[in-house]
Amino acid sequence: MAVPLIQQLRVGGYIFKQRLKSAARYPLVLMLEPLFRCNLACPGCGKIDYEDEILNRRLSLEECLAAVDECGAPIVSIPGGEPLLHKEMADIVKAIIARKKFVYLCTNALLLEKKIDEYEPSPYLTFSVHLDGLEKQHDHAVDQQGVFKRAVAAIRDAKSKGFRVNINCTLFDQMTADEIVEYFDFVCDDLGVEGITVSPGYAYERAPDQEHFLNREKTKQLFRNVFEKGREKNKGRAWRFSQSSLFLDFLAGNQSYHCTPWGNPTRNVFGWQRPCYLLGEGYANSFQELMADTDWDKYGTGNYEKCANCMVHCGYEPTAVIDTVAHPLKALKVALRGVRTDQPMAAEISLKNQRPADFVFEDVIAERLESEAERSDAA
Repeated sequence: MAVPLIQQLRVGGYIFKQRLKSAARYPLVLMLEPLFRCNLACPGCGKIDYEDEILNRRLSLEECLAAVDECGAPIVSIPGGEPLLHKEMADIVKAIIARKKFVYLCTNALLLEKKIDEYEPSPYLTFSVHLDGLEKQHDHAVDQQGVFKRAVAAIRDAKSKGFRVNINCTLFDQMTADEIVEYFDFVCDDLGVEGITVSPGYAYERAPDQEHFLNREKTKQLFRNVFEKGREKNKGRAWRFSQSSLFLDFLAGNQSYHCTPWGNPTRNVFGWQRPCYLLGEGYANSFQELMADTDWDKYGTGNYEKCANCMVHCGYEPTAVIDTVAHPLKALKVALRGVRTDQPMAAEISLKNQRPADFVFEDVIAERLESEAERSDAA
């Protein structure tokens, strides 16, 4: 099962509890980013382009657990950078699992075979391995030869030792629909991973490669083509996705969703990032401050130019999950019949009133570093 039943029940119960409390905004997944340092330099990544002073920073075990407790989300995703570079990562994961939180530990798998014995199999732990296509496409995406083979070997090793393994795939324009179908078949049938987390690439403003990101129109058509070809090739057998059926339906243009940026709040080495994992336009000192003081209406497709083409799971999966709980029969219908590819697409969100992009990243980081220096001097 792509998502364990216990996780589905816990998350569903958590959402119902929030609805009973009439909570307007609440987190579903904490994006806990304990470091930016990575052992790859992918051209589509905007997370590693920092000076060494910042790349050498780490959130401590205590800081990570404080973020988990403060946020309260039932799921913790640990991206990076490369989390397995963190010397306390095994202890961090163990402590989060002890709190009965579901952990998705993201990794490029280059260190996974070396580090695997530091972890224990658990329904609360999933290794989420970045694999952006088959060998040619993945090695091109990470700009290094041989990475695909090492990742595949690490996945097989982890599976043989009883670990849950998920594939995290970001699609740019590097693959055709036929190649994506072949890739999905490989990871589900050959590798036997529990599920696929798939998302269209987001154009990080600091990413070296800005030419290969998908816009919304191309994203929807690509996923329609993939699901149609998959239906033909697999004769009704579905691939396993670790995502809601309604999010997949959204990717194929059948749902008109607004993003839920507070659904996946981010805690990294600078603090609580505003407004989401993908945009860094400010930092809060606490989760409560992030939720209360962020002007959420300034962001999202239709509100902000930077968000115009975003269809990424960390913004839209929370929307789809909440919709699933509110309308379970609609979600079940999509899950049973598959994503429709032969109907008109849902109306697109108008961009006519969106505010222009505000390129503030450098100033935000400079202000944060200055603020940290002042607090250090005062102490």
